[in-house]
Amino acid sequence: MFITTLYFIFSLFLILIAAELFTNGVEVLGNKYSFSKAVIGSIIAAVGTALPETILPIVAILFLGKGATKDIGVGAILGAPFMLSTVGFFLVGSSVTALALIKKRKYYIEIELRSVKRDTLFFVMLYSVSVFVPLLIGQSFNALIAVLLLTGYLVYAAVTIRSESGKLEHFEDLYTSRLVRYFGINMSDPHHIGFIALQVIGTLIVMIIGAHLFVGELEVLSLHFGISPLLFALMIAPIATELPEKFNSVTWIFKGRDALAIGNITGAMVFQATFPVSIGLLFTEWKLTGAALLSAVIALVSALIMLVGIIAKKRVSPITMLLGGMFYALYIAALIIVR
Repeated sequence: MFITTLYFIFSLFLILIAAELFTNGVEVLGNKYSFSKAVIGSIIAAVGTALPETILPIVAILFLGKGATKDIGVGAILGAPFMLSTVGFFLVGSSVTALALIKKRKYYIEIELRSVKRDTLFFVMLYSVSVFVPLLIGQSFNALIAVLLLTGYLVYAAVTIRSESGKLEHFEDLYTSRLVRYFGINMSDPHHIGFIALQVIGTLIVMIIGAHLFVGELEVLSLHFGISPLLFALMIAPIATELPEKFNSVTWIFKGRDALAIGNITGAMVFQATFPVSIGLLFTEWKLTGAALLSAVIALVSALIMLVGIIAKKRVSPITMLLGGMFYALYIAALIIVR
């Protein structure tokens, strides 16, 4: 058990270090090509960290595609927006709260109001269509809904790229370039796209490895302490599939780059509500009931609360973000009661 605990801590350490390197690489990439904060957070970082867990349902549905594997695929599709809108929100809110308590920052989240409002609005609209329309009209128009979702994301991306958004004011030198200079190698372009790609892709792979190790060791610990593997799979394991987004956002919160932190989560929510869901609509029966439907409803309610706050008060409150943890706890309670 001592070795298992060490592996568990090591996996978490891997994810944290990789998240720091990934966010650094994305910031340098955005500055190199003069991207706005909205594009860096909501598209580049969000899609980059969302791709690994998107592969899981694709493999489960398209390549394994039999009985239980399709159910696993649908669960993975629904789990992503659920975790982002509950645990993801909670980690941002708790990070801001912790820093405010030790007087490292004000109890306030600095955001680009238009960007977060756009992200959340697109998510609520597109995810609502994918969840409720098939329930109302059946599966006859699933292909049409899938096309609508994919088109919706392309429209979202185009609007985000063209919208007004602030540039990244401060960023640190690329860590890979610092390492090369440390060994006395002179570079004509320390922010060459090759170095940026090496750092971003490399750290993304490390995050995936760390997340998988994290899940494996956490499962061993759960069994050791007598927690049901099934209950563990429903309550704990989904967190690890979204760890990259969450830790990237926490890293940006600690650096005072709130717009990137929030955009990383809300942008990933839009992506996860469109591309993976389209796979589910096209290649499964997509009959959402019970715990699956509840997770989707909770994700929409959590996002709607944030959207209402943005519209009514022109801000995102840390308290609103903390509510995500309450929604996750309520979901877990429901699973325990009905299991």
